[in-house]
Amino acid sequence: QVQLVESGGGLVQAGGSLRLSCAASGRTFSTYTMGWFRQAPGKEREFVAGINWSGANTYYADSVKGRFTISRDNAENTVYLQMNSLKPEDTAVYYCAVGNYYGARKSTLYDYWGQGTQVTISS
Repeated sequence: QVQLVESGGGLVQAGGSLRLSCAASGRTFSTYTMGWFRQAPGKEREFVAGINWSGANTYYADSVKGRFTISRDNAENTVYLQMNSLKPEDTAVYYCAVGNYYGARKSTLYDYWGQGTQVTISS
């Protein structure tokens, strides 16, 4: 069993930055692929970014590539999402989750979700 707790969301103006954190419980965190997803009102949950167990490899949705950076600190059991050049269309609830394998982009391939953190970007 893994518990995930996201934090760091908030309200920022377009062009600003936020850093999300996801703290995980469990001794095997360092073996997991981790991912970030987001869900805007009335829309399906969509993949944002993923990272392999060591942090050496990452992958992103085209919509955030070049603006967002996923990273992890296995000593702290935490995965991060640095979000720069934020746009109003980035407004959503952001979730972290444990992936079944590196490269997974479908939400059905992720287990153990956090409760989410709200990110709101004003224009």
